[in-house]
Amino acid sequence: MAASVVIIMGSNSDSEKMLPAIEVFRKLSIDYAIRIASAHRTPEYLDEVVREMEKAGCKVFICAAGMAAHLAGAVAAKTIKPVIGVPLTSKASPLSGMDALLSTVQMPSGMPVATVAIDGAKNAAWLAAQILAIKDRDLADNILLERKYSEIKVWDEDKELQKKLAEIRPKGGKHE
Repeated sequence: MAASVVIIMGSNSDSEKMLPAIEVFRKLSIDYAIRIASAHRTPEYLDEVVREMEKAGCKVFICAAGMAAHLAGAVAAKTIKPVIGVPLTSKASPLSGMDALLSTVQMPSGMPVATVAIDGAKNAAWLAAQILAIKDRDLADNILLERKYSEIKVWDEDKELQKKLAEIRPKGGKHE
């Protein structure tokens, strides 16, 4: 089966930070693939991976990289499929991911990369799911259902908080 979404990481050290994306794909039953290719160390191989994944049916690319973070831009230059960039924090960089964020978000005209927050793998997956849901009503319904679950969770958390506050309030006293 072809993967609708392909996650490309600059190195294996990025895999831990991308696990939240995989959780979203599994929850929504979205087929995905994960590859490692570097914009700088393996540019020809990266081109090969992008071509191979497009032929296999990839509809959205998610690219995760830290520091110089040229991976998403390099992929965007090779495809017209949507590319979502996930800037990552890196132990090797003193900038806490700001370098990767700026590298990912500052793309030239005509080469867009949708960019999520630093280490924002989960939102990258949700955005990819929403892109796929444009032509998949069942997936759209599943996304809406997940949003409803999130809404109910917040209500439940508020009810629990109010219950705890009521238990610790003095009788007849007010809580600010």
